[in-house]
Amino acid sequence: MTQVRSKRAEGSPQQPRRHETGLLMTSANARVHESNLSPVSRATPIVFVVDDDVSVRESLELLIGSAGWAAETFASAQEFLSCPRALAPSCLVLDVGLPDLNGLDLQKRVAADRIDMPIIFITGHGDVRMTVQAMKAGAVEFLTKPLRGDVLLTAIQDAIERSRTALGHEAEKRVLRDRYASLSTREREVMALVVSGLLNKQVGAELGISEITVKAHRGKMMRKMKADSLPELVNMAARLRLEATPQR
Repeated sequence: MTQVRSKRAEGSPQQPRRHETGLLMTSANARVHESNLSPVSRATPIVFVVDDDVSVRESLELLIGSAGWAAETFASAQEFLSCPRALAPSCLVLDVGLPDLNGLDLQKRVAADRIDMPIIFITGHGDVRMTVQAMKAGAVEFLTKPLRGDVLLTAIQDAIERSRTALGHEAEKRVLRDRYASLSTREREVMALVVSGLLNKQVGAELGISEITVKAHRGKMMRKMKADSLPELVNMAARLRLEATPQR
């Protein structure tokens, strides 16, 4: 099997090499034909590589490009952190031992603001404690150098699918948040009480308005939220993490 071996380059680290490709993967299980995917989810996946070994970066760039993904490589954590967030499914192939911020510390940064970017750790000096720490913090894989190309590509494919799913969920939440933002204050109050299980008459009593007025607000609210049924509205509220706030 193809292996990626580590060979530390002499002299100062080279600047990050970047490569983009629009090729599609030939593997059938890598193709996505779902018409409901958002433009971001349909974008060419990007695999970010952070490793201070130039030979590893170059090898991985070629391997990733051959699979049809775009590759962006960096020699340090700081170089990676200066890169804007990707508007595409992505993952991070991350060396544990880096010259500035180590891989485990970088993982904490990524987990805080790039939750749609799964991490695959690679290292030439791994141990059980390090592996457990990385996996508990959310890493999807922990691989030891020299890397088997097929194993790494499988891990990347899984990570990209996780990223695509996360991006899809986030896009759906944005749509729901926009719909909720379009509601008036009274419509939000009615929605919170309705999804808590109160009948129109009870909602009216809580808000000090007539049942007819509740029905009017409820109808507008349902149309704005594009909810066809109460169960669907309850599901939307759960995803928005809304709670009833009765006015007593």
